[in-house]
Amino acid sequence: DVYRASRRSRRLTLAAEMQWDLLPARSRVRPSFSLAGQLEPAYAVKGDSFDWSDDGHRVWLSTINGGGEGVAASLLTSLATHALRNARRGGLALADQAALADQAVYALHRGEQHLSALLLELDLRSGVLTAVDAGSPRLVLLRDGEVHDWPLEKQFPLGMFEGTDYREQRFELRRGDRLFVVSDGVVEAVGQQARYGDAALDRFLRRTVPLPPLDAVRSLIGDLRAFVAGDLVDDAVVVCLDWTGPGS
Repeated sequence: DVYRASRRSRRLTLAAEMQWDLLPARSRVRPSFSLAGQLEPAYAVKGDSFDWSDDGHRVWLSTINGGGEGVAASLLTSLATHALRNARRGGLALADQAALADQAVYALHRGEQHLSALLLELDLRSGVLTAVDAGSPRLVLLRDGEVHDWPLEKQFPLGMFEGTDYREQRFELRRGDRLFVVSDGVVEAVGQQARYGDAALDRFLRRTVPLPPLDAVRSLIGDLRAFVAGDLVDDAVVVCLDWTGPGS
């Protein structure tokens, strides 16, 4: 408690306390990958979150673009996050992880509440990326200094309908590829009556090429806060994943 309290400039709301206790460590560096993520702002909550895990052979990453506000948003995100963790720890395939979380949310809310999510699984031996896009945040590939939108098949958000059949997509990463996942709170942030937008995001992502993931994430959040000249109105999640190749 002393450590956590020392990081705050003011008291968290109950919803923010719940949301931040869901988050994993901010970064992870291994021989074959580097990963970092950040959620802003710290003091208001609208349900965005991220989660990750690795077992030395694979990395799992889930990013949630939540809905609602306050405690209700935190509870919805918490339910989805724990359902995804339960499915992952049970050894289920990525599409089945999405299906289990979808059923958990639908069983409680019967379609009245739902949330978007992007699930990724990276095989660290082959560089094969498996993805399930459940109405997800934006996935961007940075390859050879150029920004590319990933061609994902958009499927229904978690909890929208009963018994949604989710499908996996597979792609092959190249050594040195960088992935960014950003929630809509990034591109839709508004400052002085202007929208941050995709063009500004793409320009800034190119500037992160020489930075490690943790610094790249911090820099993007810093640029976003400078753009809005204050606290963000909506949650913003940024996650950066570098694949450096097997045996690096």
